Amino acid sequence: MLRIVVLVSGGGTNLQAIIDSISNGKITNTKLCGVISNKKDAYALLRAEKAGVPGVSVSKKDYASGEQFHEALLAAIDSFSPDLVVLAGFLVILPKQLVEKYEGRIINIHPSLIPSFCGDGFYGLHVHEAVLARGVKVTGATVHFVDSGTDTGSILLQKAVSVQPGDTPEVLQRRVMEEAEWNILPAAIDGIANGRFKKDANGNYYMEEK
Repeated sequence: MLRIVVLVSGGGTNLQAIIDSISNGKITNTKLCGVISNKKDAYALLRAEKAGVPGVSVSKKDYASGEQFHEALLAAIDSFSPDLVVLAGFLVILPKQLVEKYEGRIINIHPSLIPSFCGDGFYGLHVHEAVLARGVKVTGATVHFVDSGTDTGSILLQKAVSVQPGDTPEVLQRRVMEEAEWNILPAAIDGIANGRFKKDANGNYYMEEK
């Protein structure tokens, strides 16, 4: 049984996709042990409560220094004894000690097809604004492992989404969530939980079909 903890900063739509996928059997062999938010008023914490999942807030505002905040964040994660840490819209730069301790056991969902529109400054609505400004015809989402860089970890899954004429950043964001993020994040968790990810000759991940 894969024990997961989800870290989120906002509304928690990807968290809800995980909760629903565990409930309906799209994610198997997995237990959602806890939800952690860096914002006390994050709607994601209410989603966790409704699902009967422990939720905690670790806010930087409550600590005198960034180091103390990082220590508290790591302690909160450790308290759930997770096998996998899932970043689902968590707008905090992870401390080095956290990344090192959970190396190979942290995944993130990013709202573009990495390596496009990723790295420093590319998060949330900014990604979709950049996509529209560049005029690309296809965008999407990526699930990847987290390493010491920004969006540089090994890619697990990607799904493409068409950019439509007249899209606003908000409309495109919603389509990427509905068509890509809410599908590939649960699929990646299920794949990890059931040992379906393998590596090809180049060291890149692929997932065996069920």
